[in-house]
Amino acid sequence: MIEARIAIPGETKPRLGMTAESIDLLRSLWRTHGPLMFHQSGGCCDGSSPMCFAAGEFVTGGSDVLLGVFDIAPEGHPEQLIEFWMSGEQFAYWSHTYLTVDVVAGRGSGFSLEAPEGVRFLIRSTLMETAEPFS
Repeated sequence: MIEARIAIPGETKPRLGMTAESIDLLRSLWRTHGPLMFHQSGGCCDGSSPMCFAAGEFVTGGSDVLLGVFDIAPEGHPEQLIEFWMSGEQFAYWSHTYLTVDVVAGRGSGFSLEAPEGVRFLIRSTLMETAEPFS
């Protein structure tokens, strides 16, 4: 498990983690597609799961929140940074949770890069005791 770098100004604790299985999948996707990013819209259907795109393929807007940045590079290798974005509306609901990016068997979004692999990214959440600021 790795934690993301803090990206929200003023916060003191990471909001995001990633399982070893997710890291392995993302390294494979990086080899195929190059730099990556996540966006979670919070909409219905596909939007309720984190979606993985080639970096810059999904254009974020002024209401999107950068929750953190993962470095998935193996020890001793150059950085492989992956930004994790969330819609501001979804962040308002989840501002008090710690999110872990995991991967499970099953088909996810047709737009997310892992879809052809027969797996999908999934968010597991736990309440945070403290995070300053929450919003």
